[in-house]
Amino acid sequence: MKVLSSPEEIYAQLDFLRRQGNRIGLVPTMGALHDGHLSLVREAKRECDIAVTTIFVNPSQFGPNEDFAKYPRTLDSDLEQLSAIGCDFVFVPSNDHIYPPGHTTFIEPPAVAANWEGKIRPGHFRGVATIVLKLFNMLPARVAYFGRKDYQQVAVISAMVRDLNVPILIQPCETVREPDGLAMSSRNRYLSAADRVRAIGLWHALSKAQSMIDDGFRNVAQIESAMREILNKVPVDSIDYAAIVDPESMEPRTDLDSPVVAIIAARVGTTRLIDNSLLRIQ
Repeated sequence: MKVLSSPEEIYAQLDFLRRQGNRIGLVPTMGALHDGHLSLVREAKRECDIAVTTIFVNPSQFGPNEDFAKYPRTLDSDLEQLSAIGCDFVFVPSNDHIYPPGHTTFIEPPAVAANWEGKIRPGHFRGVATIVLKLFNMLPARVAYFGRKDYQQVAVISAMVRDLNVPILIQPCETVREPDGLAMSSRNRYLSAADRVRAIGLWHALSKAQSMIDDGFRNVAQIESAMREILNKVPVDSIDYAAIVDPESMEPRTDLDSPVVAIIAARVGTTRLIDNSLLRIQ
């Protein structure tokens, strides 16, 4: 496994491999890797000739009151895990590699970024779109793998790639969960033992939405109310949203005539968690 920090060096090596006919798969991360991240790398290994992981905690997607300074940085452990599963390249740039002095160019995110995370975290998707496009330019991959746990993020990146004609395939992969249903997240390590138990409430609320649909409920407001009721009973400390939305536009849905996504953002203790589930409609 090669670990590189220079954009010029990794571009040269990957471009050479690409020109030889190798299919390159890219997994962008902010480090603090868990099995969810590793599942993306394994998928890249399965589908591609070369698997590349990036590790960069992107400051431009954090707000002034968010956890950039304390975001977990576990590079040695990350590299050990990636080496163990056969990752071919790891790109670990410095902040100056990504945002050199004088950097003033940012990407205006697409319309799908407007609500939910985009409204609650102003500037977040501007930072996400910018770093992802920069990585796509630095690393000439054929496919990029993202987890559906960050559902709106995947929608934003997919729309950006479509709108800007970026020659890369976006491959969403299923959320990886703990045995009790909690979605794996780098932020889970912030949870105390008691908060870890309460955090499962997000999955219980999503499961309730699916069970209500399976039982024939078709009133969206009623399902959303049931989700919030479960979260309040846990209780979580605050709810940013618990909603049923269109899986492509992320707009609120008032009907269940076609598949929808249930999305939740809630704070448990000092930790803000997000989760979602694509709901099956019989």
